[in-house]
Amino acid sequence: MKKIAAVALLALGAALVGCSKNETAQPAAAPAPAAAAKIVVGLDDNFPPMGFRDEKNELVGFDIDMAKEAAKRLGLEVEFKPIDWSAKEAELSGKRVDVLWNGLTITEERKQNILFTAPYMENHQIIVVAAGSTIKGKADLAGKVVGAQEGSSAVDAVKKDDAVFKSFKEFKTFGDNVTALMDLSTGRLEAVVVDEVVGRYYVAKKPQDYAVLQDHFGTEDYGVGLRKDDTELHAKIDKALADMKADGSAAKIAEQWFGKNIIK
Repeated sequence: MKKIAAVALLALGAALVGCSKNETAQPAAAPAPAAAAKIVVGLDDNFPPMGFRDEKNELVGFDIDMAKEAAKRLGLEVEFKPIDWSAKEAELSGKRVDVLWNGLTITEERKQNILFTAPYMENHQIIVVAAGSTIKGKADLAGKVVGAQEGSSAVDAVKKDDAVFKSFKEFKTFGDNVTALMDLSTGRLEAVVVDEVVGRYYVAKKPQDYAVLQDHFGTEDYGVGLRKDDTELHAKIDKALADMKADGSAAKIAEQWFGKNIIK
């Protein structure tokens, strides 16, 4: 029996050697990468009514609700991450956030580094002054101290109007719009250039303190910003937004925050 077993083992070994010579072993296929189960949304958490903290310190706002609805349709969990808005492109490219969704203006300059969805809202850069101010238009800003949020499209819009910009006595930038408007109310600024959705939100809360001029620094579109190579997620969010517009969900969210449908 031992001889028979030994012969059998030798035969099996020879067969295995023969197979190894005639067949090249194929490497195991790498497992497909798991689909992302969560998206991290970068935002300025002091940008009402788009995204801000309520009295319970919870993040709320129009863009918060829009992102939640889109994520639900995509079967994704969504995490909101407050960031330094002036460093938003670095946060995105560094993969610390997956999307920028917080009243982000689509500009040709930003398109060089950011992949934008189709626009979902139209906005203006309005001029807010103190109630009773003698400033009635852009021409009256000559010799005045004007403020805006650092890193915001308001800064770009003001500088684009070169003649008016150069007429300012001083142009100050702030970490957020709330601080800029506080400086306006205390007289340290004479005008603030701000996104219309934000400016009108604050003016409506304190109409006795602020006024909005008819003049503005241009019209712009808001979009969701992604990394240039994140085309798959971009296509999904674009479709979710289009579906939300088509079935009225986006309009309903807008009406809750603005009292009317401002979806583009």
